[in-house]
Amino acid sequence: MSRDCPQGGGGGRGGGGSNACFKCGEEGHMSRDCPNSAGGGNSEGRKGGCFKCGEDGHMARDCPNAANMPVDPDKKPAVSYIPPPPPEDEEHIFQTMQKGINFDKYDKISVEVSGNNKPSHGIASFEEADLEECFKENVRKANYDKPTPIQKWAIPIILAQRDLMACAQTGSGKTAAFLLPVLSQMLRNGIEGSSFTEVQEPQAIIVGPTRELVSQIHTEARKFSYNTIVRPVVVYGGVQTFHQLSDIAKGAHMVVGTPGRLLDFIGRGKIGLKKVKFLILDEADRMLDLGFKDDIRKLMNELGMPPKNERQTLMFSATFPEEVQMLAKELLNDYLFITVGRVGSANTDIEQFVYNVAQFDKRQKLIDLLNQCPNERVLVFVEQKRNADFLASFLSQSELPTTSIHGDREQREREIALGDFKSGRKPILVATSVAARGLDIPGVMHVVNYDMPKEIDEYVHRIGRTGRCGNTGKATTFFNPDNDSSLARALAKILTDAQQELPSWLEDLAQGSYGSGGFTGTGGSSDIRGGSSRFNDGGFEGHDDMSTMGGSGGGGGGGDDAWD
Repeated sequence: MSRDCPQGGGGGRGGGGSNACFKCGEEGHMSRDCPNSAGGGNSEGRKGGCFKCGEDGHMARDCPNAANMPVDPDKKPAVSYIPPPPPEDEEHIFQTMQKGINFDKYDKISVEVSGNNKPSHGIASFEEADLEECFKENVRKANYDKPTPIQKWAIPIILAQRDLMACAQTGSGKTAAFLLPVLSQMLRNGIEGSSFTEVQEPQAIIVGPTRELVSQIHTEARKFSYNTIVRPVVVYGGVQTFHQLSDIAKGAHMVVGTPGRLLDFIGRGKIGLKKVKFLILDEADRMLDLGFKDDIRKLMNELGMPPKNERQTLMFSATFPEEVQMLAKELLNDYLFITVGRVGSANTDIEQFVYNVAQFDKRQKLIDLLNQCPNERVLVFVEQKRNADFLASFLSQSELPTTSIHGDREQREREIALGDFKSGRKPILVATSVAARGLDIPGVMHVVNYDMPKEIDEYVHRIGRTGRCGNTGKATTFFNPDNDSSLARALAKILTDAQQELPSWLEDLAQGSYGSGGFTGTGGSSDIRGGSSRFNDGGFEGHDDMSTMGGSGGGGGGGDDAWD
């Protein structure tokens, strides 16, 4: 054999090698039989012994000590989950929530606009919208026949290439309000073929705080871009990285993502920002709540993003506290500010009930409540992750099919849980706030606050999962005075503003309460710069000087599936 070749000294082993042992350099034995391995070393300076434990006498694959080796507690297992492919057939792509009996009430909701060169009117119909015809056709396929107030005003503003901060009630159609005009402008600007180029350079970046929200926005983007050259992609954590990179490599004209995964792919050089024309921040207040302010600033300022005067920046949410507005002043250029309705208030299409329930009585109260409405799809909110799984198990054992969703569940489990709930296989979903912001779950008839949230604006977001698109809904809250008394005054205000019954015990508690529970409609509902104008039914109600917004060609939007 070659290892016994008497001419080996002039032969291989990398050329010019010898018969010497790789470990100690002596001749007469092979490295695996080296008697000097403890003191020897290979060409890379590695000491002899097992690669795993370092002991002599065995190889790493046969290591008897492997089971006892310390495990790095901070090392996360590799993610292998690959989500199922999205539907390609037209019927599923254009599935939409049916508008409810109160949809026409949207026309009565007032709109405030502030900023330089405000528009004098919105658009009244989709036919009036200055969208490319292909997008109008997709709006018709989705059976949207009338834009909501945020769409009537936001779309012409975006088409006029103005930066925008938009603040509207949950369930008011914000997703279509920015997708339709952005997609239309992208098509007008021209779309370059980019499949299988090493670095994808999208025209539009959309950032959202949660995996579920960005996935939902992506679904809407696919719907509105149907039968066009525009290719939207989505990136978020909990999914195999290679799978998402492969999808991006096929072409990415619009990228929707969570901050962490988006910055990761930009850092890897797979997504370039120099051609970005549109940057959209959805649920901006939630991103700040979750600590993404530094990530947002990094995305804006450090990675090749065009400066704010060379891109169009849009911010959408249901609340805009002063901290978010200060960030907007930093990131947006000469922007307009829109508020629709009474921001921070609850949807009047939702019937609200509040019960005084002690902590240890909640489980039985919930069982009684669910048995009274056996055919309803119910979303139950709890404050702690561990309670979500515990309560879901308890309800399932009580013959009430239930699943759960929270931040500690793997992405595969979260998507299965949402799928089971949406399909009706498990009509009860127990969730933490991960499902409260921006998510559109069709057919939710009843929201239960098993635990009150810590902030009152979170309460508004939670109950906003029902009563969407003009449909009616019901919200039931278990209020424990021992834990929730600081929210009494703010909750009483929410109920009275929405013309709901205020229990006498809550009214008494509110009168003796000095807590606010967070946002109560001040500071987050109006432009801190001032100078707003109010409109109703498409007409002007305020007294500010109005000027026509230059460059607007109209615009339009649809009552979208993802009503946030």
